[in-house]
Amino acid sequence: MAEQLTSLADDRALLGRTSTAERVSDILRSRIADGYFPPGTRLSEDAIGGALGVSRNTLREAFRLLTHERLLVHELNRGVFVRVLTVEDVEDIFRARSLVECAVVRGLGEPPYRLEAVAAAVAEGERATAENDWNALGTANIHFHRELVALAGSERTDELMRSVFAELRLAFHVVDDPRRLHEPYLARNRRILQALQAGDKREAERLLETYLADSLERMVEVYRRRVGEGSAP
Repeated sequence: MAEQLTSLADDRALLGRTSTAERVSDILRSRIADGYFPPGTRLSEDAIGGALGVSRNTLREAFRLLTHERLLVHELNRGVFVRVLTVEDVEDIFRARSLVECAVVRGLGEPPYRLEAVAAAVAEGERATAENDWNALGTANIHFHRELVALAGSERTDELMRSVFAELRLAFHVVDDPRRLHEPYLARNRRILQALQAGDKREAERLLETYLADSLERMVEVYRRRVGEGSAP
C-alpha cells in the first residue's frame, strides 16, 4: 500500500483548487485501471485522504461514486474494498465492450482517421513487451481500446467506457500468466491499427469483433479454472 499512496500523492496536484469528490473518483478510477489497487484491496480513508489532501467526507463521496460504478464494495464494519469480479461480471464487461467498441469503428466517417493516440498505445505495448513487463502490456492494451473508443469523439461514450475498462483491469488480476493473456493481442492491435490507417473500417471491425470474442473465451476459461482452485469468488 505504501507504493500506491506515494503514487497518489503525486496526483495531489491534479486536484487543484477544486478538490471535488468527482475529481477524486477520477484519480482512483485511473489508478484502478492502471493496476495500482488489485481486487480485494482495502482502501484506508485516512491513508488515501492524507495522500490526496482531501477531507473524509469528500473521500467517502468518491468511494460512493465508485461503488455505484461497481469498482468498489462496502462491507459492513470492515470498510471499503476494491471489488473482486465474478465470471458473470467478465461476460457482461465483454458484452458492453463488443457493443460499444465495434459500433465506434463501424460508425467512423470517411478516412483518414486521427490515429496518433491509437498508434501511441500500440507503441506503448511494444515497449512493454521489449522489457518483458506483461502487466504494463495489459495496461497498454487497455489504453489501445480506450483510444479506439475516443475515435467516436463522444465525451459520454468515453465516460461510459472508463468504468468498463477499470473493471476490465480488475479481471486481469486473476490471470496467473499475464504474458500468455496479453502478448498475442499486441499483434492484433497492430493489425487493427493498420486496417484503420488504410481506411478499411470494415476490416478493422471484423478484426476487433474476433479479437473481443477470443479474449472473452480466454478470460472466462481462466476465471472458471481459478474459481475451481479457490482463487476467485
